[in-house]
Amino acid sequence: MFNLQRKLADKIAASGLFVVVPDYFYGDPYVPEKCAIPEWLKIHGPDKGFEDTKPLIADLRSKGISAIGAAGFCWGAKVVAELAKTDEIQAAVMLHPSLVTVDDIKEVKVPIAILAAETDHISPPELIKQFEEILSSKNEVNSFVKIFLGVAHGWTVRYKTDDEAAVKRAEEAHTHMIEWFTKYVN
Repeated sequence: MFNLQRKLADKIAASGLFVVVPDYFYGDPYVPEKCAIPEWLKIHGPDKGFEDTKPLIADLRSKGISAIGAAGFCWGAKVVAELAKTDEIQAAVMLHPSLVTVDDIKEVKVPIAILAAETDHISPPELIKQFEEILSSKNEVNSFVKIFLGVAHGWTVRYKTDDEAAVKRAEEAHTHMIEWFTKYVN
């Protein structure tokens, strides 16, 4: 999975955007065989990820970067939701979000794209449609919401590279993300 994330970061950078991929888990990613998700989340909560992002953003700003976008995959979408409620970033993209609530979406202040999976017990299409309804009623916030058919949670960074259909669907989501950031951050 991490190799695919690195390739995606390189692809985004090749589009002309500056990319930072922080290790919010400090070398301790979630491994289902090691512990249950509630136990892991006690140590690696998205609230900590949100707080860990603030000095990163400050550092980027100190280097002259004035427009910042944030993408969050699964757990990271909650971090992005929290950032999107502030003036810290100028654009947000969530991919197969996890832990994001309707109340989070109600507070979003920046342009946001939500790229979701048809098969997702964590953020099912019904929840994503609620997000879309809320966002479409917020005239001051540009948004794009798409539920990708035929994919499951994690499809944008956890796919078999020899599966042409999986690669195509992941690349479509990647393209949407790059276009969103190009429009609002670049």
